[in-house]
Amino acid sequence: MGKWLKAEWLYVAAAGIVAIVLLFAGPFIGVADNGDFLRIMGTAGLNYYDAGESYEDRFFGYAHALFAYDGFLRGFYPSTQILLVVLARLIGGIANGEAFDIRILGGIYTALLLAAGYVAITAVRTEFRIVSALLALLMVFVFADVGYLAYFNSLFGEPVSFVFLLLSIGFGLKLARSEQPTVPLLLLFYASVLFLTCSKTQNAPIGIGFALLGLRYIGLGDKGRRIRTWIVGLSAFTALASVTMYVAAPKDFKEINIYQTVFFGILNNSPDVEGDLDKLGLPQRLSVLAGTNYFQAGTAIPQNDPSLKEDFYDRISHFDVLGFYLSHPGRLVEKMAYAAENCMSIRPYYLGNYEKSEGKERGALSFRFSGWSEFKHRYVPNELWFVVAFFAAYMAVACLEWFKARALGSRIKAELFLLLALTGIFAFLIPILGDGQADMGKHLFLFNVCFDAMVVSSVVWAIYRIRKQVRVFGHTGQ
Repeated sequence: MGKWLKAEWLYVAAAGIVAIVLLFAGPFIGVADNGDFLRIMGTAGLNYYDAGESYEDRFFGYAHALFAYDGFLRGFYPSTQILLVVLARLIGGIANGEAFDIRILGGIYTALLLAAGYVAITAVRTEFRIVSALLALLMVFVFADVGYLAYFNSLFGEPVSFVFLLLSIGFGLKLARSEQPTVPLLLLFYASVLFLTCSKTQNAPIGIGFALLGLRYIGLGDKGRRIRTWIVGLSAFTALASVTMYVAAPKDFKEINIYQTVFFGILNNSPDVEGDLDKLGLPQRLSVLAGTNYFQAGTAIPQNDPSLKEDFYDRISHFDVLGFYLSHPGRLVEKMAYAAENCMSIRPYYLGNYEKSEGKERGALSFRFSGWSEFKHRYVPNELWFVVAFFAAYMAVACLEWFKARALGSRIKAELFLLLALTGIFAFLIPILGDGQADMGKHLFLFNVCFDAMVVSSVVWAIYRIRKQVRVFGHTGQ
């Protein structure tokens, strides 16, 4: 009986109940399509269930539980998300050959989230039960929030980044506390990192950081040649996958992103559009596109105009954008301030959660079990000074813990939390460098996961330190 009263199992039970109530037992809750579902459906063999559905009903306003089966590879979008969607599709085909129920995919994501929490709680177990209990409570309150869970019943890629970041950190902590890394645990860690890295093109560079950190596990245990070979090989493969993921991004996807980055980013509200174009090496005639986005109709020059290939798409890259911002740091800070204004919202408030059949107003949202997401959205400062201060303080404490640690495993734990913060910084900057100001709130989803994980780990660390001091004072009689 005692086994089931452990914090990790109580987390599994509590988070599982919340997920069942939100996603499977009551009115259907998901996230409406903003147009992104198409690239996943074309690859994974799905389509819209109602072919005659109006634009207003299909996009933005209403979530959808059912999808039609269709042929595979009608298009191709490189993402590890495809593996999970195809798995859900195969299960769905057995359960119901007439239509695919998205809740099957939601069930897979839920199982992964429960596993992530279980792994994390067991990985940080200390001599104080209150620490494990607090971590379990916070993981339910923060990560079982409807802002996160509603994504599970959708074809967005955000749930993959979410659950596999938590799994990567959890398995990384497990390895750090192990006396000897085992091949199965190494495989679980690197598999989680690969799913995270290859879930979205914008996540591709993350794998480099985890691959480098993975090499630190070589120093644990007896350093047997077999384990060293596994670690080096898996780290090299992860780094290669990161590079391949970026290089293999579809050409049209890259063109959309660079258009958004330049015209809806650098040139949006620019004080000197012509001057910026000159610095970017672009013709002045493109100034008429400043402030436009790729999906906007009626632009002075259509986004797919053949002349843009030579004058724009073939002449600029994201490295040019990076160079521009590095040489104009004030402009980068302006964009960072704009990103900060949108960085404390887990969910996209413009995408509805309910099916039309529920009779709710178009775009209606569910606020059941939304305590954390609403508190964060309303009360946590969405200003650049706060983001910088929080990350600086977090990283300073992690560095302090690293210097205080003597055991390699303890130092690797500190490095993992530093990597979590660095991933958050990267996730904050990449929408600016990779997509301008387009849909900023949604593109900062991974930043929100990192930020929330940092908040949870900070609270748990603080309570652990306080409890440890109380014990010391108790033993010394002070």
